Amino acid sequence: MSGHSKWATTKHKKAVIDAKRAKSFAKLIKNIEVAAKIGGADPAGNPTLADAIQKAKKTSVPNDNIDRAVKRGAGLSGEAIDYQTIMYEGYGAGGVALLIECLTDNRNRAAAEVRTIMSRNGGTMADPGSVAYNFSRKGVIAITKTDSLTEDDVLLAVLDAGAEEVIDRGEGFEVVTDPSDLVEVRKAVQAAGIDYDQAEAEFVATVQVQPDVDTAQKVFRLVDALEDCDDVQNVFTNVDLTPEVEAALAEAD
Repeated sequence: MSGHSKWATTKHKKAVIDAKRAKSFAKLIKNIEVAAKIGGADPAGNPTLADAIQKAKKTSVPNDNIDRAVKRGAGLSGEAIDYQTIMYEGYGAGGVALLIECLTDNRNRAAAEVRTIMSRNGGTMADPGSVAYNFSRKGVIAITKTDSLTEDDVLLAVLDAGAEEVIDRGEGFEVVTDPSDLVEVRKAVQAAGIDYDQAEAEFVATVQVQPDVDTAQKVFRLVDALEDCDDVQNVFTNVDLTPEVEAALAEAD
């Protein structure tokens, strides 16, 4: 799982990894462009841009690509960008809830591609609002564990800044905040000298489901197919893997 609700595939062959890496770069660049367009080219005065750049750097996007994206988004390169954010709702195997966040310059293309992917991979589209009520918008800061960093260290750094909770995710910690407190909590993490992987607003499920192995595999195949779509920026689910199912999936990989 990535964050509370996103699935990141691992252990694929090199060609598949490279393809996903290229798509990941493109999506991270989109985020930077949109952030720069909305809030300007200076990360110091544009927290959303600062977080988008941080995430891109953590994913090894080259600095030149990042700089060009900032200039494009802020209108400093003479190029125009026009992306729309669209949210689609649906269900996967076992009734798992899906929120599909698109960032696109062509609404009709995005809608057609999402519907096709859903129908080909056992998913069903849902009416607007019928799934979204199961999710709340939250700020989520992902922190990788180190030998010297404890959960108490993270709690001490963030609680006074407005964090709601700190969750131990095994390989890392997640700091959950109200979206309005995300910037202040992120600053508190930095001030404490704690390195973070990403800080962004996500849709977090308020009621989660624990699928069996077969259902989880079907859901993740659907999520993988959706994330392969250029227009799909994020996919959020209400899946909560038990340790047994997580171990079985890892073994299957």
